[in-house]
Amino acid sequence: MKLTKEQTQEIKDLQSQENRTKRVTAPNLEKILYEAIPVLDHGFVRVIDYMGDDTSIVQAARVSYGKGTKKVSTDSGLIKYLMRHWHSTPFEMCEIKYHVKLPIFIARQWIRHRTANVNEYSARYSILDKEFYLPKGEHLAAQSTNNRQGRGEVLKGDQAKKVLDLLKNDAEKTYQNYESMLNERYDGSKIDENKPGLARELARMNLTLNTYTQWYWKTDLLNLMNFLRLRADHHAQYEIRAYADVMMDTLKKWVPITHDAFMDYRVGGTEVSLKGKVILKKLINGEKIDIENSGLSKREWNELMQSFGLKDHFIN
Repeated sequence: MKLTKEQTQEIKDLQSQENRTKRVTAPNLEKILYEAIPVLDHGFVRVIDYMGDDTSIVQAARVSYGKGTKKVSTDSGLIKYLMRHWHSTPFEMCEIKYHVKLPIFIARQWIRHRTANVNEYSARYSILDKEFYLPKGEHLAAQSTNNRQGRGEVLKGDQAKKVLDLLKNDAEKTYQNYESMLNERYDGSKIDENKPGLARELARMNLTLNTYTQWYWKTDLLNLMNFLRLRADHHAQYEIRAYADVMMDTLKKWVPITHDAFMDYRVGGTEVSLKGKVILKKLINGEKIDIENSGLSKREWNELMQSFGLKDHFIN
């Protein structure tokens, strides 16, 4: 990740501010406010602003005045109850705004979460930075043989080198063509003063999807947790998971009690169907049960057994 001198100075200026407020603040989040946290090779995540904390959730749930006289342990119990019973509205009372720099192909995956306010860098107005995402060797893998949207074995040797060379050369070539069509370099200088350049809104369509873009992404706490539950999961694509992992740490700094409940009931917990409950009850009671009379498909059966560590019952 590279920041210009101007960007670095701007962050220092913002962090040096001393503002007084009557609103609740999250001390640990305040420490990293505006800081650019590196992700991938050129990306970053920055917390720009936030509203509320754990007490705001409790306040909304009780519809009470201020923090009141309740103990932290009481607040923790209520937040866990809300999380456990899917009472979601109180979590919508907190909001957070991020500044994210990410590859375009990850942005297109990310935007599928249609529960945020988003403002993206405009390539109609400005020239995109000359920066591209290139995977590290350990993340360069072949297509999975049993998962249509996943990765299989890691590529090695000449095959890996060839793929990386293709990615790099394609990105550099298309960016060179991008500048040529614009008649303008990424630093804003003209290539040929006597030639008009193609409109930026047209020239951008030639760029590769590993080109970096940026956006401001603002969402409430409930929808942030919904995003993290999917994107910080080990099944998620590595590149978006790298961003989710950083954001998970900001969640912990912002609302530590909610983070604890989220990790317990959403990330670490599991959902069981009605048929699954019947099977588990029979296993607990020592009754015989197999896939033929379970009413579950092979995938459902194995997922249930895996969730509870019952590897002896796996079906190959």
